[in-house]
Amino acid sequence: MFAEGAPSHNPNVDWLNTRGMWTLYVLMLLMFHLFLLSIPVDALTVPVVWTLTNVLHNLFSLVLFHFTKGTPWLDTDQGRFRALTFWEQIDDGIQYTTTKKFFTILPIVVYLMTGFYTSYNNTHFIINTISLMTVLVPKLPFFHRLRLFGINRY
Repeated sequence: MFAEGAPSHNPNVDWLNTRGMWTLYVLMLLMFHLFLLSIPVDALTVPVVWTLTNVLHNLFSLVLFHFTKGTPWLDTDQGRFRALTFWEQIDDGIQYTTTKKFFTILPIVVYLMTGFYTSYNNTHFIINTISLMTVLVPKLPFFHRLRLFGINRY
């Protein structure tokens, strides 16, 4: 049932390792992209929609993984995970597990696809690169339990 070993006994993040979760996540991202493409507005060209998909996905994952702390829907942890972000709770904080690799590689793949579909336009490239860096840098092992400038310290 779990993609990698035994569960960490943290229901807040254990669902990320369940069978089919990665497929569901990719399908939801694809459905979101198709939804944006279906909006009948002339300003939403294919390059703009790809950039929006990339930026909004990165914003969503930044907030979900790196700003959400503790177990907001679970009160049985006795405050054990209160100081940890969602990313730090995945696989008990062990780096380079398959789940963490998946959620690190996915923004890179979306970024590369965005670059291709925007024909490597400079404006889109700069926006997408900044967006990618804001979501990748907090995932680095150096930033595990590190709060820059006191952001998200409490």
